[in-house]
Amino acid sequence: MTTTRDYYEILGVEKSADADEIKRAYRRLAMKYHPDRNPDDAEAESKFKECAEAYEILSDTEKRAQYDRFGHDAFKGRGAAHHDFSRMDVDDIFSMFNDIFGGGGGGGFGGRGRGGQRVARGYDLETEVSVSLNDVLSGTTREVEFTRLDVCGTCTGTGAKPGTTPETCSTCGGQGKVQQAGLGGMFRMVTACPACRGTGTIVKEKCPDCSGKGRQSKKRKLTVKIPAGIQSGQAIRVQGEGEPPPREQSPRGDGIRGDLHVVVRVEDHDLFEREGDHLLMEMPISFTQATLGAEVEVPTLEGQHALQIPKATQYGAMFRVHGEGLPNLRTGRRGDLVIVTKIETPKKLTKKQEQLLREFAETEDHKVNPESHGFWSKIKDALS
Repeated sequence: MTTTRDYYEILGVEKSADADEIKRAYRRLAMKYHPDRNPDDAEAESKFKECAEAYEILSDTEKRAQYDRFGHDAFKGRGAAHHDFSRMDVDDIFSMFNDIFGGGGGGGFGGRGRGGQRVARGYDLETEVSVSLNDVLSGTTREVEFTRLDVCGTCTGTGAKPGTTPETCSTCGGQGKVQQAGLGGMFRMVTACPACRGTGTIVKEKCPDCSGKGRQSKKRKLTVKIPAGIQSGQAIRVQGEGEPPPREQSPRGDGIRGDLHVVVRVEDHDLFEREGDHLLMEMPISFTQATLGAEVEVPTLEGQHALQIPKATQYGAMFRVHGEGLPNLRTGRRGDLVIVTKIETPKKLTKKQEQLLREFAETEDHKVNPESHGFWSKIKDALS
């Protein structure tokens, strides 16, 4: 593939994205466009390869640096290692990046079983939940609903109509793989059989419930525990709640199920901003409180806290209330609440208040605007 689209645009991330963001973006798109989910969809397969190409470059520190500097030209005649994805089988692409799906696999590339034999593994899934700062403070639970491919209960994953059995593929002789000549016939490459898609069998009479796919989309609900102190963007891994291995790897779904990754998004708060385990809040006080000092009630996530404002407090002064922030995810130790003062000027004054302020201004030797006349007095002055 010789794509000209921006790699960051393909994965839907900013150029400042870190390695974890790039990994999550690729995982999401790879699962969305994988041919198992989009059979006989050439456009989806093209997007799948395009995402793989973008991830192959942006996940490598050196290649990413070259791309950021030179763009696509970095891999034209500069000697940088770069794969031609148009010549690759989609399973080969997945094998290049199976590390991002955990446990050595993300669908058919699982770990090792007894005797070192490879065990098929299903795809990981990802969903999102939203929580409030109060939920982060105490921890909570959320019910998540998602859709996953499961083994068809009618054909038990074979794709064949009950009472029939799949036939051996005549193209690969039941091996599930075929050899293709490489450039100039100098080498041969083993790829999945295009006729049976690597299963080694052909279904003549398809299962009426899954149309021969051996898998069905099913909705599932789970209750997930959200720990106190979790940060926005962090994910909770629910082991074994992903999909079974693809039919090409294990028709009946034997092997290791993938995992479900629940990404947590922390909602904005009306009063507080989060900075790690600390909370920041802008606190309005009057100019008399700032000048003379006062005791004010400060809101926290758990109630009110009395705070002493010293005399001559300036705009933007910061005060720290220890232990009124959020708990650390690992240690449980709570951060602080940091209060930034905002001095408000009154919009309306009584005559007595204005008189007192003018007297005070005289003691400061500061010039202030004279007392304003009434509306009709201003009209008369303008017309005279």
